[in-house]
Amino acid sequence: MSELYLLVTITNRNRLPGFVSFYREHAEYPVPVMFVTLASGTANSEMLDYFGLEAHEKCICFSVVTDRVWAVVKKGLQRVMQIDVPNTGIAFTIPMSSIGGKRELLFLTENQGYEKGDETTLKDTTHELLVVIADLGNSDLIMDAARQAGATGGTIIHAKGTGMERAEKFLGVTLASEKEIIFIVTKKEQKNAIMQSVMQKAGMQTRAKAIVFSLPVTSTAGLRLLEEE
Repeated sequence: MSELYLLVTITNRNRLPGFVSFYREHAEYPVPVMFVTLASGTANSEMLDYFGLEAHEKCICFSVVTDRVWAVVKKGLQRVMQIDVPNTGIAFTIPMSSIGGKRELLFLTENQGYEKGDETTLKDTTHELLVVIADLGNSDLIMDAARQAGATGGTIIHAKGTGMERAEKFLGVTLASEKEIIFIVTKKEQKNAIMQSVMQKAGMQTRAKAIVFSLPVTSTAGLRLLEEE
C-alpha cells in the first residue's frame, strides 16, 4: 500500500522551468502532472534568509506523489537541483486523505506504482481542506455544487496545468491548460457529501472537468462561525 502526498514546491519564477523539467524527466519516477501558479513572497528578511530565498516573484508548483516517489524525488532535488543551496527554493509534502474518482487518481499518479489502501485519516482532526482543480471560468458552477452540499465558501486562484495531454488517456476527455484551483475548508463529516456533489455536477462529464481531493487540516483559526453551526 502507498501513502499519497501533495508535493508543494516554491521557487523564484526564473528557476521554475528547471524544476518542471526535473519533475517531468526524473529517470526513475517522473511526475508529469503539475499545477503551477504565480505568487509573491511576504516573509520578512530573516525568514527569507532562513529558507535561502530572495524577495523576488515566486511560483508555486503542486503535484501528487506517493511516499516511495517522494523519497526518491527528494534525493534528486538535493543532488540534481541542489535545493539546499540558498536562493534555489523549498519543497514539502502534505498528507492527502482522499482523491475523488478512480480515473482521476490514475491521472494524478501515473507511473508511480500507487497501491491503494485504506483512506488516510489523521486522528482528532475536525476539518478538511478540499482542493478542486478545474478548467478556467467554472468557479461559479463548482461553488454552487459545493454549497448545495453544505460548503460555506471558497478561495480561488489561477494556475496553469502541465501534463494535461495525458488526460485523454486516463479520463477520456481533453483538459485545458488554464486552470482554477478552489480551496474549500469544511467540517470532516461534510467532506464526502461536498466532494460527491462537485464530482456529480462539475466533474469530468461537465464543462468544468473538475478534479477534487482532500487534505487533513490539523489546526484552524478564524473558523468560529463554521464550528458553531
